[in-house]
Amino acid sequence: MRPMMLIENVFAATIDHDRREIGDATVVVEDGRIAAVLTAGEPNPWQASPDVERVDGRGCLLTPGLVNTHHHLYQWITRGLAADHTLFQWLTALYPVWEGIDADSTYVAAQGALSWLALSGCTTTTDHHYVFPSGAGDLLEAEIEAAQQIGLRFDPTRGSMDLGRSSGGLPPDRVVESIDAALEASAAAIARWHDPTPGSMVRIGLAPCSPFSVTGELLRQSALLGRAHGVRLHTHLAETADETAFCAERFGCTPLEYMEELGWLGPDVWFAHGVHLDDAAIDRLAATGTGIAHCPTSNGRLGAGIARTRELLAAGVPVGLGVDGAASNESGRLLDEAHQALLLARAVGGPTALSTRTALELATLGGARLLGRADEIGSIEAGKCADLVLWDLSTLGHNGIDDPVAALVLGAVPPIRYSWVGGRPIVRNGEMLTVDTDRVAAAVEAAHHGLMSRLR
Repeated sequence: MRPMMLIENVFAATIDHDRREIGDATVVVEDGRIAAVLTAGEPNPWQASPDVERVDGRGCLLTPGLVNTHHHLYQWITRGLAADHTLFQWLTALYPVWEGIDADSTYVAAQGALSWLALSGCTTTTDHHYVFPSGAGDLLEAEIEAAQQIGLRFDPTRGSMDLGRSSGGLPPDRVVESIDAALEASAAAIARWHDPTPGSMVRIGLAPCSPFSVTGELLRQSALLGRAHGVRLHTHLAETADETAFCAERFGCTPLEYMEELGWLGPDVWFAHGVHLDDAAIDRLAATGTGIAHCPTSNGRLGAGIARTRELLAAGVPVGLGVDGAASNESGRLLDEAHQALLLARAVGGPTALSTRTALELATLGGARLLGRADEIGSIEAGKCADLVLWDLSTLGHNGIDDPVAALVLGAVPPIRYSWVGGRPIVRNGEMLTVDTDRVAAAVEAAHHGLMSRLR
């Protein structure tokens, strides 16, 4: 059992059912879970415990740990490439680079990306890994092992592609699989890694890549397989105008209509991006409980457009945030996505389009909902996992801002005094506790140069 901990004298943004903000809170953590959330003066039977660890939260804001709902960890070693390309141009340029990844480089990339996520307040992340070059080793195992070392709660998805260039798709044939091979590997990943127990550290989802790199049959069969095993489903959708044109030309319908024909709508499904959705599509998402992972920085980096966040939320569509792959979001900081989501929503929808509180909720409870973990994480409530971040707002960049939530969402990314996953400290005073980040950075640089040298 982990030692009991009291986080005291802290401003807590709980994001609980009542959306309480407590100016002088004490949060009690016991055996990896939140035991109580106390206000000033409330009886505290844990106060006299001889073995309690005390954390002084004065000058800090305590929030739930942030939840990242879309990423491609392997891309951490291919940042900065194709910096001025459209999405399809960017993919065409990078697929030949990604052909060279293997288990070792994927492990290094995942360590780098996960460490950086942790340092920006993330405590739970998914990953969408869909590039499996022949002979590259077990890439899913590599990133799961990296996540276990870093200490983040991890919900990776086993992706797939079966529509190679010779069949009219974008990816090179060397990185696509047959339908049978992809389904067999997906079933094996579920059997080996998926842990559905409450508070588990690893859960698997299935995630064929996109309508322009996957056949309809693989999408259909993946949905059937996922539902047979009770795992969630994920893919890219409606990211660019090019994709809309592709689906209209190839399938005679919109991207969302195409996915619905294949059984890909429902409360167990979330799509990345959802930029190009009309009113009818938004209504259909809401009616079916299908979610959207909003990735504002990546959408801006690739010029894909601005998701209709205000309309999605107003309709009741579940929405979370994602940093997306590091090759289309070199900053890779999850808190930045709350900031960007707010700014972009207001840029197109006016000053009340998205509030600071809603932006923070998208980064926490909104993401937990997309991953089917809203009963476990995403808010500060008794019984939930102690996935928490203590943001230091006593700095030059934040002093003098009376509203701690505004300071967090609108200001610079604050230093993290502590973050915990299941009560286990992961970050302290802005430094990782689980890995040596200097060593990770050196390994990332070597892996990048090694990958690029194969192209010469």
